[in-house]
Amino acid sequence: MTDSPSPAAHEARRALALRLREVRRSSGLTASELAARCGWHKSKSSRLENARTPPSDADLRAWCAAYGALDQVNDLIAASRTAESMYAEWRRLHRSGIRHHQEAAVPLYERTKLFRVYCSNVVPGLLQTRPYAAALLSTITRFQGTPDDACEAADARLARSHVIREGRHRFLLLVEEAVLRYHLTGPRLMIEQLDFLLEAMAFPAVSLGVIPVSERRTMWPLETFMIFDKERAQVETLSAEINITAPGEISVYLRAFQQLQRMAVYGDEARRLVLSARATFE
Repeated sequence: MTDSPSPAAHEARRALALRLREVRRSSGLTASELAARCGWHKSKSSRLENARTPPSDADLRAWCAAYGALDQVNDLIAASRTAESMYAEWRRLHRSGIRHHQEAAVPLYERTKLFRVYCSNVVPGLLQTRPYAAALLSTITRFQGTPDDACEAADARLARSHVIREGRHRFLLLVEEAVLRYHLTGPRLMIEQLDFLLEAMAFPAVSLGVIPVSERRTMWPLETFMIFDKERAQVETLSAEINITAPGEISVYLRAFQQLQRMAVYGDEARRLVLSARATFE
C-alpha cells in the first residue's frame, strides 16, 4: 500500500483494518485459518489486518463469507472506498482516461457554495479555456502513461465549470503570477486563456487574486489545493489526489489560504499583471 501523507487517510485505513480484525476474532478463527478458508497465502490476512495491503471488494466479501458475517459486507466496502478516496494515485484515477474523473466531480461542484482555490502551477480548472485544458490534460496523460482522452476530458472539465456562471456559488481564486507566464500552449492560445481570465474578473461571483513574484513572502508557494465550503480540502500532488475531510486538517488549509490571500493583488493591479504576461506572448 502506498503510504499516504494525509493523517486522516492513514487513520481511515487503520480503522478499516481494525474492523477486519474484530470480525475475525469474534468468529474465533486465527489469521491462518481464515487464509485457508479463503484460499489465500497465510500472509495476506496479516497484511489486510495491519493496513499494509488495501482490500478489494472481493477480499471483503470472502473475509465476511468465511465468518458467516455477510451482513457486514456493504458497510466494510463503503468504509474501504472512503479510505481509498482520501488518497488516490492519479494513475489509478486515470487508468481509463481523465474524462470520467472530471465527470465524477460534478455533484461535488454543484453542491458547493464557496470555493477556495489556490494554484501555483496552472490556471485554475474552473477558469481554463478548452484549448488550454486540452493541452494540459494531454501533457498529463503522456507523463502518467494513461489513455489520452484529453479532448473529451477538456469538454467534461468545461461542462463541470458551468457553476462559474450558474447557481448560487462564490469563488475565491488565487494564482501565483508565474502561472500566467508558463507556456503550456502556443502563444495564440495562451493569449486566449489570459483574455478569459480578464473576462472572468468581472463575473459577479468570482474574486481572482494574483500573488506577484515581487511580493515579500509570508507563506511559501504550496501545492495546488481547493477547499469546498469547509467540508473537504482537495490537494493535488505529482502522484496523487488527496481528499481531506478531517476538520483539523481542513483548518490548516483554510489558514494557509488566508495568508496567501493577504499577499495577492486584485482588481486593476491584478489586471496589470495579467496584461503584462499577455504581452510576452504577442
